[in-house]
Amino acid sequence: MNRKMILTTAASLLVGVVAGTGIMMNDQAYTSVKQAVGGSATNNSLVNVGNIDLAGMDIESALQAVQQQRAQVLEDQLRDQLTNVQKRNEEIAQLNNILSELRTLRGQSADGNYKVADGTLSTLAGKGLADASKTDYSADDVDQLIEKVKSHIDNLSSSQQMDMIRLQELSNKRNEAMDVMSDYIKKMEDARSSILGNMR
Repeated sequence: MNRKMILTTAASLLVGVVAGTGIMMNDQAYTSVKQAVGGSATNNSLVNVGNIDLAGMDIESALQAVQQQRAQVLEDQLRDQLTNVQKRNEEIAQLNNILSELRTLRGQSADGNYKVADGTLSTLAGKGLADASKTDYSADDVDQLIEKVKSHIDNLSSSQQMDMIRLQELSNKRNEAMDVMSDYIKKMEDARSSILGNMR
């Protein structure tokens, strides 16, 4: 009974190794794997996927290395996306402060002449929302500035929603890649343990 189980397990592993080797030696399959991890579509004469040199690796190590690189790429993309979301949040907070400042200014002037702070004008000019050289503003000018700032905040908020969706997608993909890698390592460890256990 034990001998039969050993032979069955060994045969299964052998089939897996042969199939995996066949896949890695097939240029079309290799190209697909390489494109999936961000490499260019070339043949596998150098047996190189992305930054991973597969030459001399057994199939188990090669598959694990490819999966680890995929997880790392997703981790880097997730970090970049998180940075973009934080920058957009900071920009929206800055514009909300400016909007509050403009609304306060709009309610203060009795003679209809408004003086917008230089720092505020500089920030708005940098975003293409105001003319930094203009110093005196009428009530209509301030109202137009307020509308421009509100519109810009709305646009940023819409973009932020798309950023959050992409952030969630990247997080899900990263978690999935980690789960796949963990499952793969566990299965290989279980297979080794089973073979060693059956040989005793």
